[in-house]
Amino acid sequence: MIEFLFGVGDLARTSFAYSPLQEAAFSLRAWRDPVRYPFQRPWLRRMRAAYGRQDVEILDAMVTGRLWIPDFLTPRPSRARPTFAEELRLLRATGAAVVTSGLCDAYGDGEPLPAVLAGDPDRLLARIADALESYWTDCLADAWWPRAQSVFEGDLAHRGRVLAEEGAEALFTGIDPRLAWDGDQAVLRLISPHGKRGWWREQVTVAGRGMVLTPTLFARGAQPLCTPQLPPALFYPARGRAQLGEAPPPVAEHALARLLGAPRARILLLLAEPASTTELAHRLGVTPGAVSQHLSVLYEAGLVVRARAGRSVRYGRSELGDGLCRKGSPQGR
Repeated sequence: MIEFLFGVGDLARTSFAYSPLQEAAFSLRAWRDPVRYPFQRPWLRRMRAAYGRQDVEILDAMVTGRLWIPDFLTPRPSRARPTFAEELRLLRATGAAVVTSGLCDAYGDGEPLPAVLAGDPDRLLARIADALESYWTDCLADAWWPRAQSVFEGDLAHRGRVLAEEGAEALFTGIDPRLAWDGDQAVLRLISPHGKRGWWREQVTVAGRGMVLTPTLFARGAQPLCTPQLPPALFYPARGRAQLGEAPPPVAEHALARLLGAPRARILLLLAEPASTTELAHRLGVTPGAVSQHLSVLYEAGLVVRARAGRSVRYGRSELGDGLCRKGSPQGR
C-alpha cells in the first residue's frame, strides 16, 4: 500500500495532464506484448510496415521482459498539454547519470541489460531520442495521436465534471477502485498486492508540491511515480480507451441518418466523447473542412456544444443531441 500524505492546499494543486512522449514510450509495450492491449491491435496492424523501418533494436530494448519502461522516457508533463517536440527537447537534455540509473532500475531483479544499451550514455541517449522521433513521425503523429488525444481530452473533461459535482473521493475511486481518499486525514491510499516492489507500506509526503494525474492508454490500473524533487504522479487508465479499436459507427439504417443525413448522423454518434474537427476527420477519412461544415450545422441546430481546450476547439453532444442518438439508433427504438 502506498499512502500519499496531503498538506494544506495540496489537493488544490493537484492537476491533470497528458504526455505524448510518455504515450509513445508506453506504446512500445504493445509491440512487445500485443495480447495485453487489444484496443491497439488494429493500429499495430496498420503501422507494422512503418515500424519495421524504424531503429527496432533500440526501441525494443526500451521495454523490459516485465514491460517496464525507463523512468526518463515517462516524464511528468510540464503543463496540461505539452507537445511531443517540447518533451523530446527535454529528453535530449537528460543527464548521463539519469539515463544510466533509469536503465539499471528498469532492468533490475536479474534481467540482463541488452548489449545495445551498453556504452557511452550520451551517445545512447541521442540514439534513443532519434529513434523515438522517427517512430513518432512515421507511425504515430498523423493518425494515431489525434485519436489518442481525443480520448485524453474526453477523459479530462469527465474527471473535471466528477470533481466539481461529486468531490475528490468520487474522482479518485473513478480513476481506480484501489484508490481511497480519506478526507479526514487528507490521505490518498493506493492498495496493491503484498510484496510488490516499491509499493508495500510506503508513505509519500506531497509537501506542497501537489500531484499530477496522467491518463494513459497502456495501463491496467493506477501506477505511481515518486521522486523527492518532483511532484508525485499517478498514471491511470484513460476512460474511453476502447475507442481506439472502433470503426466509425454504421448509420445507414438509423432513423437519425434519415433525419440528418448519413455524414452528420455519423459525426453526432462519434461525439459520445468530445473530439476536435481534426480527430473526427481522421476517424471518418474525410477532410477537416467537410467535418467543419457539418459541425456548424449541428451546432446551429443545438445538437452539439463546443469548448476551447488549449489551441483546439472540442465538440461534444448536447442534451438534445444525446436524446436524438438514443431514439434514432436501433437500440433506442
